[in-house]
Amino acid sequence: MKRKSKVLNDEKFTKKRRLEEVKEEEDGREDHGTSFNDHSTSPSGLGDIGVIESITIKNFMCHHLLGPFQFGPNVNFIVGNNGSGKSAILTALIVGLGGKATITNRGASLKGFVKNGESTADVTVKLRNRGPDAYKGDVYGECISIEQRISSDGVRTCRLKSKTGHLVSNKKDELTAILDHFNIQVDNPVSILNQEMSKQFLHSKSEADKYKFFMKATLLEQMKRDYIHIKQTKAVTREQVERQEECLKDLKQEFLQKKERYENLSSVGKMKETLEELKKMMAWCLVREKERLVQQLQEQIDAEERNHKHEENLQLCQNKVTVAEKTLQEIQSRLHSRKEEEESLSEDCRKIKEEVKSKNKAQKEQEVVYFRAVNKLKQSEKEQSLLHERIHKVKNIGSENKKAEAEHTKRLQKISSLRTQLEKHETQCTALNQEIKDRQQALFKGKEELDKLRLEEKNIQVSMEAKLKRKNQLLASRSNKLKRFGDNMPDLLDTIDKAYIQGRFTKKPLGPIGACINLKDPALAVAVESCLRSFMKTFCCDNYKDEAVLQDLMSRYFSKGNRPQIIVSPFSGSVYRVQGRGVNHPEYPSVLDSLSIANPVITNCLIDMRGIESILIIKEKDAARRVMQQGRPPRNCREAFTVEGDQVYPNRYYTPDFSMAKYLGGDLETEIRMVESELENYKAQLSRFQLHLSSVNEDIQRMEAKLHSTIMTLKKTLATVNQVKAGVTELENVEEEQTDDISTLEEVAQENQQRIDGEKETVEEAKEELEEHKRTTKEVDCQYVDVRNRIEQLAEETEPLKEEQGKAEAQCSKLERSLKILEKKLMDHQDNMQAMRSDLALKEEEVTEFVAKAKEISPERQQVERQQVERSARSIDVEITRLRRKISVQESSHGDHEQVVREYAEALANYRDKSNQVRDLKKFIDRLDNIMSDRQTRYKIMRRSLSVRCKLYFNNFLIKMNCCGSMMFDHSSETLSISVKPPGRENDSMSDMRSLSGGERSFSTVCFILSLWEITESPFRCLDEFDVYMDMHNRRISLDLLLELSERQHLRQFFFITPLSTSNLPKSDHIKIHQLQDPERAGGHTGDEDLG
Repeated sequence: MKRKSKVLNDEKFTKKRRLEEVKEEEDGREDHGTSFNDHSTSPSGLGDIGVIESITIKNFMCHHLLGPFQFGPNVNFIVGNNGSGKSAILTALIVGLGGKATITNRGASLKGFVKNGESTADVTVKLRNRGPDAYKGDVYGECISIEQRISSDGVRTCRLKSKTGHLVSNKKDELTAILDHFNIQVDNPVSILNQEMSKQFLHSKSEADKYKFFMKATLLEQMKRDYIHIKQTKAVTREQVERQEECLKDLKQEFLQKKERYENLSSVGKMKETLEELKKMMAWCLVREKERLVQQLQEQIDAEERNHKHEENLQLCQNKVTVAEKTLQEIQSRLHSRKEEEESLSEDCRKIKEEVKSKNKAQKEQEVVYFRAVNKLKQSEKEQSLLHERIHKVKNIGSENKKAEAEHTKRLQKISSLRTQLEKHETQCTALNQEIKDRQQALFKGKEELDKLRLEEKNIQVSMEAKLKRKNQLLASRSNKLKRFGDNMPDLLDTIDKAYIQGRFTKKPLGPIGACINLKDPALAVAVESCLRSFMKTFCCDNYKDEAVLQDLMSRYFSKGNRPQIIVSPFSGSVYRVQGRGVNHPEYPSVLDSLSIANPVITNCLIDMRGIESILIIKEKDAARRVMQQGRPPRNCREAFTVEGDQVYPNRYYTPDFSMAKYLGGDLETEIRMVESELENYKAQLSRFQLHLSSVNEDIQRMEAKLHSTIMTLKKTLATVNQVKAGVTELENVEEEQTDDISTLEEVAQENQQRIDGEKETVEEAKEELEEHKRTTKEVDCQYVDVRNRIEQLAEETEPLKEEQGKAEAQCSKLERSLKILEKKLMDHQDNMQAMRSDLALKEEEVTEFVAKAKEISPERQQVERQQVERSARSIDVEITRLRRKISVQESSHGDHEQVVREYAEALANYRDKSNQVRDLKKFIDRLDNIMSDRQTRYKIMRRSLSVRCKLYFNNFLIKMNCCGSMMFDHSSETLSISVKPPGRENDSMSDMRSLSGGERSFSTVCFILSLWEITESPFRCLDEFDVYMDMHNRRISLDLLLELSERQHLRQFFFITPLSTSNLPKSDHIKIHQLQDPERAGGHTGDEDLG
């Protein structure tokens, strides 16, 4: 049911328009009346629009994920224990359809619906959109998806998508239009009745509240408000009519005065005839002067056509640009060749450096081999010396005794014990070495992570400082918008004003450009700023002398690398003509069309330097790609920008690095809040990084301590191993001294000598190989030094070339600016010539027109010119003025004839128009009185009819429970009282709902809701825990009533939420049961089942 409200307070509407509006209002009210007819007359497409197809919630209330729930088109039971998400689904439905938090009775703010620990909550509701009554069916398709996102600070964003997932709109007005089209009333308890409202609205509310509930549910309250508004408008209109009647009296008096002057008017003929003769002379005198002007202009055009100075200067500048570009290309070529050589040498340097490392490593390894062979040789020689001593000692020793045998046995046992200890300590050393290696790797990874964290912390600090600086600029710009362009910009502009007053500037510089332009559409701020990003802080100077003065003033406030750009170009008082070279698209404006610029110098500067007349602004990305990249771009269009600032070329696409306008932004407070929010995020990130850094530092310190402890343990173990090895060696030497015979020792000595000889050869070979490694290492080192020297030489040679390149680029840039200026001058010259030719043609046409007019006044030119002789137009004009003054004096007593006639006609017309308006307004008010009287009568009839139908349905539903009751409407005092008698207490006096049991009250509530359902329209209806206080008997009867109603209204959708079992429900294709799992806060899965 469409809600309409017409406001009739516009004084400028005609009577016809007012009558049409009243008729339309009457038709709209008739729509209200017919909407309450019986459901059998529902339109054919009733079940095809507004039905809820599915709902999905995420991080909503205490649930991580619920859904998606695929609902049936008729009856849906949502069943589950307390905490399983039943009420969360109903609350999400209200919020998803745009309802406020207070409607849900679950909280005062939307931020309370976001799950603890989460930043946002998401609700997605899909509505059916089929049939001939579909809302924008060609746009949305057969399904409208409403996605609501709620942030932790209570901000709600809405996204409306089509069936294919395409984003159609994100505006609240569009959602309101959809709900109105589907007749969905989220705040109407008859459509969605939650558990809390179900408890309170019968037994805890007053009778006046119940009456308001009835009026709101049936939309009678809306009709009442509309009638009151129309009455107020009618009273205002009546007051206006009374004021118009007062004005009408004054107009009538003025009309009578004008009429009297008109009747008493007389003419002065002779002076007017003389005046006509002077006008004829004046006409041909003007013709002669115009012909003289045409001749002078033709002479000027001929002189300008013979002047070729602009073409010659342009050709000379073009030659200079060609030479400068050629020089720049040569320098760039030389730089490129050196860069390639430097890159090649860098690669060679890297390879040689790696080779040096490998050679050094091989040399060190060879040194180890050499020194190991030398040590081995020394050990062998030492052992040979000891062996000779033993042989000498054995020869002098006699026979062995028994004591030596006992000592021999004891030494063998001790050697065995020491070897066992040695194996144990060596195993421990191996384990410790592996542990040290693992700890060193872990320590290395920890330090790498620490370095990365420190780098990220530094990046966050830099970003935070930039945001803080931006915040300070925005806060300062509250009082002075120029501070958006820098803290020192207001001081610089004051200094420029003072310098201009002192005469230091020929013409006052203009800028910054961003402060001199205004947007016609504030939504295009990001697009325009993305286009003019480098010119927002730029200044314009008329000449290079003024530029030097401005540079000196800027040096006081800006460092050399941060000074605003200055563009030098002669100031012009008019905007360039860009009709032939600008883009002209029927749908999308150019940047020039989107800006409002008061100063033509700024406009010409942006046309010269940025070409804003040839850049389009296309809001949608897809449309921008289609226009610029799918086919041939529009004529004279170089590029385009989207509303997000994306830059679109015919063959490429760029995205900006900012999403909010810095200089042209309109909503300063919103930008300040966003910057503050980003600052808080950076602070939180920095705090987390600092905590993480502290934790990683502690881990590194613990790892270093453990590594140091393990190394000390390894050193002690190695010392123990050396001691055990020394003991074993000593005991074995003693054993050998006592057991070996002289022949064996001599054989061993001979073998040792042979081994010593072989080791000497090995030492010599290792020494030769070591020398070879040293030689090759030295050669590679020399190569590395040579390459490094060459790289440094190239770097030294490149610096002058870079300086030359910079100078050449500056020269090219300067020449290009001069070329543009000369091209502009030539174009201005050509435009001036064209303007002069056009002016000549216009003046020739004017001469022709003057001649034609003069012939109309006096056909004979020669005769008139003979009469005027050499008189000028000025002298004739003086005489005409004198004669007119004389005529005016003569007519002062009566007034000018034409003026008197005109004033009389105007007074008559004004009086008649105002009289007709007052008459029409009176008729309109009378007509409105009759219509409102009729509508008030129909309104009372409808109110009485609805209340009677509601009573009948309520009593009919109570009879099914063997109860009796009454529903009393008092429309004069606007109250509604409900009384119910339970079974067995029929003879008791009537009592209100509070005297009933919980189940009886719940059943009565269901009966009242069903009564309202019978007389109201809505695509779906929801009841939350309607049977929680009922016994099984009342619950069964209530379910039967609900299912019976749903069968009659099979094109409507019903949602019944209950924690009780639904096993006794009949099997039907129209019933769908959604069984929720028991509450598990970590998950939100559901199970659906159909009956049928």
